[in-house]
Amino acid sequence: MAPAFRWTVAALLFCATALSFFDRQVLSVLAPRILADLRIGNVEYSNAVSAFTLAYSAMFTLGGRLVDYWGTRAGLGAAVAFWTAASLLHTGVRGAWDLTAYRFLLGVGEGGCFPGAARGILEWFPARERALAMGIATTGGSAMGAVLAPPLIVWVSSLVGWRGAFLATGAIGVVWVAVWFLLYRKPDAPPEPSAAPLETPWPMKRLVARREVWGLLIARFLFDPVFYFYMFWIPQYLSRERGASLEEIGKLAWIPFLTLGISSLLGGALSDSLVRRGWSINRARKAVMAAAAFLTPVSILALVAPDSFWAVTLLAVLMFAHGFWMTNYMTMIGDLFPASSVGTVVGLTGTAGGVAGFLSSLAVGRIVEAVSFTPVMLACGVLYPAALAVLLIAIPRIERLANTAAAA
Repeated sequence: MAPAFRWTVAALLFCATALSFFDRQVLSVLAPRILADLRIGNVEYSNAVSAFTLAYSAMFTLGGRLVDYWGTRAGLGAAVAFWTAASLLHTGVRGAWDLTAYRFLLGVGEGGCFPGAARGILEWFPARERALAMGIATTGGSAMGAVLAPPLIVWVSSLVGWRGAFLATGAIGVVWVAVWFLLYRKPDAPPEPSAAPLETPWPMKRLVARREVWGLLIARFLFDPVFYFYMFWIPQYLSRERGASLEEIGKLAWIPFLTLGISSLLGGALSDSLVRRGWSINRARKAVMAAAAFLTPVSILALVAPDSFWAVTLLAVLMFAHGFWMTNYMTMIGDLFPASSVGTVVGLTGTAGGVAGFLSSLAVGRIVEAVSFTPVMLACGVLYPAALAVLLIAIPRIERLANTAAAA
C-alpha cells in the first residue's frame, strides 16, 4: 500500500480510541441520573467503576500480548467487537450488581485498545513522524471521545433515555469493526528503510528484567489514578461540590478533554520538531514531559475557584499538561522497544495504571463520602512530578534496547 495510507491507519486508530473513551464516559456523564434511577449511591458507583478498572488493568497486559501474537488487525478488531457487545448489555441493567458486571466486561474488551493502537503506529510510522501520529491515535483520540461524550450523551439521553445512549454507542462500535476489517492491512515494508525485519515478541521474563520497564510501570502507577479520577468523577464533583445540574455538566465536563486533545497533537508535533532540529530523542521527549509535569500543580487552584466554570478551567490545565505528557510517554515506549513487543509493554504499563486506578477508585468514593473532594484533588496536583522523577532515574537515556539476553 502507498506510504500515505499510514495516515488512514492513524485515523482508524484515532476513531478506535475515541470510541473507547466515549463508551466508558456514558456512565460517568449520566451518573447522577442513572444512580437516582437505579437507587444506588456513591459507594456502589465506586464499585462499578472499580470493576471496570480491575478488568481493564488485567486485560491491558493480556490484550497487549494477544495483539503482539495475533497481529494488529485481528487483535484490535476483536477487542473493539467485545467491548461493543459489553456496551450494548448496559441497555438492560437493572441494579448495582449487573451494572458492576457489565462494567467489568467493558473493561475486558477495552484492555486491548491502546496496545493495539500503539502497535499500529509503530508498524506504519517512522521515528520523525511517530510522536505526532501517536498523539493523534492514542491521546488525541481518547480526548476527542471524552470531549464529544458529555454534550452528545446528554443530548441523546434527552431524546431516548440513558439506556438509549448505550445503544447508540454500541451501534457506532459495530460500524467501526466492519470498516476496520475491511481496510486495515500490514505495511508492505518497515517504516524505517534501515529497520530490521519484525522480530518475534520478547519473552515476558526478558521484559520484566529491564529496569526501563519497571520505571515505566511505577511512573504509570503514580499518574494514571489522576486520569481515572478526571474520567469518572468530574461530573460527580460538579454535581456534589458545585451544585451543577446535568445540563450544566454537559456544557462543562468536556472542556478539560478538549484541552487534552489539543495538547496531544501539540505535544507530539513539538517533540517531533525538536528531533528534526537536531535534538536527540532522549532530550526532546524528556524536555516536553518535564515541562508538562511541572504545570500540573496549577490544577489545585480549582479548589478555591469562584464557580463551576473557573473550577473546570483550572482542572483543564492538568489535562492540557497530560496531553504533552502522555503522548511522549507512549512514544518513548516505541523509542525503546521494537514494534513486535510494544503491545506487551504498553499492556504492562496499562495494567500498572489500571491497578492504581482500581485502588484509587475504591478510595475516592469513600474519601468523598467521609470528607470531600479536596484531598483527592490535592494528590492529583503532585503525582506527575513524582512520576517524572521515577522515569529520569530508571531511564537515563531513551534509545532502542538490544534484544539479547545479556542486555536484560
